[in-house]
Amino acid sequence: MSRRAELRLRGFRNGALAVGVIGLVGCCVGAAYNRRQFFASYLFGYLFWLGLALGCFTVTMIHHLTGGRWGYPIRRFLEAGFSTVPMMALFFIPIFFGLRELYPWARAEEVLNAEVLRKRIPYMDVKWFIVRAVFCLALWSAMAWLLRRWSLAQDATTEVRPGRSLRKLSGPGVLIYPLTATFVYVDWIMSLEKEWYSTMFAIIILSGQIVSALAFATVLLKVFEGEEPIGVPDQLIYHQLGNLLLTFVLFWTYVSFGQLLVIYSTNLPQEIEWYLHRIAGGWKIIIAVIAAFHFFIPFFLLLFRVMKRNPGYLVTIASGLLVAHAIAVYWLIAPSFHERGLAVSWLDFAAGAGLGGIWLGTFAWLLARAPLMPRNDPRMIEELAHVA
Repeated sequence: MSRRAELRLRGFRNGALAVGVIGLVGCCVGAAYNRRQFFASYLFGYLFWLGLALGCFTVTMIHHLTGGRWGYPIRRFLEAGFSTVPMMALFFIPIFFGLRELYPWARAEEVLNAEVLRKRIPYMDVKWFIVRAVFCLALWSAMAWLLRRWSLAQDATTEVRPGRSLRKLSGPGVLIYPLTATFVYVDWIMSLEKEWYSTMFAIIILSGQIVSALAFATVLLKVFEGEEPIGVPDQLIYHQLGNLLLTFVLFWTYVSFGQLLVIYSTNLPQEIEWYLHRIAGGWKIIIAVIAAFHFFIPFFLLLFRVMKRNPGYLVTIASGLLVAHAIAVYWLIAPSFHERGLAVSWLDFAAGAGLGGIWLGTFAWLLARAPLMPRNDPRMIEELAHVA
């Protein structure tokens, strides 16, 4: 990595960490005045930044299994992203102290008055909630650590063993993560409301995470364009990334709309209620923004070859998708606490900036600790030589 890139990362890291500390201090102040809003805002910020890290985790495993030129220039961005998972596991600890404020099943008085909650005992229980969270976060952290370790080991040797290890872990990993994530997101998000359940919910979340990770990596590829050893990526790399963004934007929209269509057609009170207070009042504006910037606009633009092959255009689309995804995550969480209409608290921004600043600062530190592109990957060398 060049001296200029190191200085850029150091300056960004210090600035991000400063913003993170200020944001978290603001969260502590807010918690003293409104605990419920603090935990709701903290959960939103946590799920967005953890989701970005886990999206990097998923995309990396997919690339280890499938290959493709698109993955080599962005692999170190993805690795630095998912290497934050152990840190994010620690940041989940405050949520353990806010279970009563967040979840109806954690309030004994509500459980006594709601049959649907009593039926979920002992699964929805504080002890088992903590056990499942700790197990899944520890498992994801261990897998992320191994993927990073073997990737860096590959830089130091021409042996094929590290590459084989990466593929051997990625194979079961792309099955293990969605399976464990299903339990986690039922606990963390779906159980925010007593009646809500959906078999497609975890798939919607996971596909959104992949969209955010691809968008994030695309932006960074442009930011570090010209730095060695990345150099100036050819148009084919951007084209492939654009195609992947288009694919997962379509998939996210398909499963999201499919869930809505099934629930709307059956019109069951325990299911439709979740949507009813998410279209109440100002939440309609949020839905319009998500529909426009998480589907219609990027879908239409990414149909055109010129949009995918022009880095400036593609990065603009990717940046819009990142912002739209953050809004989509907020829409999943906030209406559970503001059913009558749109309500935005300053704590939402403080928690997002606080956790985001720490996440981005750690990401920059991790990115600076390895070359910007992998070395000695036999498949990369063969593919690049074939293209040349």
